Amino acid sequence: MNIKTVGIVGCGLMGSGISEVLAKNGYNVIVREVNDDFLNKGIERIRASTQKAVDRGKLSAAERQQALERITPTTKLEELAPCDYVIEAAIENLNLKKDIFERLDNITRPDVILASNTSSLSIAEMASKTKKPEKVLGMHFFNPVPVMPLLEMVRSFMTSEETYQTSRALGESLGKQIIVAKDYPGFIVNALLVPFQLDAIRFYENGMASIEDIDKGVRLGLNHPMGPLELCDFVGIDTVLYIADEVYAETKDPRYAAPPLLRRMVAAGHHGRKSGKGFYKHSK
Repeated sequence: MNIKTVGIVGCGLMGSGISEVLAKNGYNVIVREVNDDFLNKGIERIRASTQKAVDRGKLSAAERQQALERITPTTKLEELAPCDYVIEAAIENLNLKKDIFERLDNITRPDVILASNTSSLSIAEMASKTKKPEKVLGMHFFNPVPVMPLLEMVRSFMTSEETYQTSRALGESLGKQIIVAKDYPGFIVNALLVPFQLDAIRFYENGMASIEDIDKGVRLGLNHPMGPLELCDFVGIDTVLYIADEVYAETKDPRYAAPPLLRRMVAAGHHGRKSGKGFYKHSK
């Protein structure tokens, strides 16, 4: 399949990052947000990120300008109709994603692959809202998308080999390293990561160690670039809770049962870096 134009649903942290990487690699991008405010913030994020790449010598000013010109912002989902491939990058809410896939199914051509950037939710459930479930799969990018080399591809039991191979080729054309998971809650990365983060929260909640010592122990003892509580703040404490709840609801595995402290922090608006407060204090 000859992919020239890629649609992105969502221009938040993930959608803007995916749009940037696609545009820098020669693809035309149509990125949709629900309103002008969110859309303008996303485009400004792309402009700032690409300018930083120029300042660091990783991108020329001309290449930056060409990439920006390849991106078409819109607030109308219907304007993704000409796309050859679509990646949904909305918030982690299964009902919302299912609605988006149902609408995309009616908007896009029958041959167009529909991918989700979900980090944990059921690909099969999203695919069930379409008339082409064999053309649906997960394309889970990692934040920040222009920097992180990993792409986690997720195949449901209905995803065709052609859909997988086409999507893999797209990911590799972006310079990403591919891992492949079946459609199981949390896939590979979050299925391993979330219990680790929840245990770190329990350790702190139960008074076993301080926040700083838990993170320092993991950084220096396990050679991780971030400690688990630092990473919670970076990813979003509300996102960690949402993933944990979704996986627990489907599997009933006690490793994914959220500690009370996590739920209370989310209720209090302590969502990590994006809110300015989490396990650490942050400037917004």
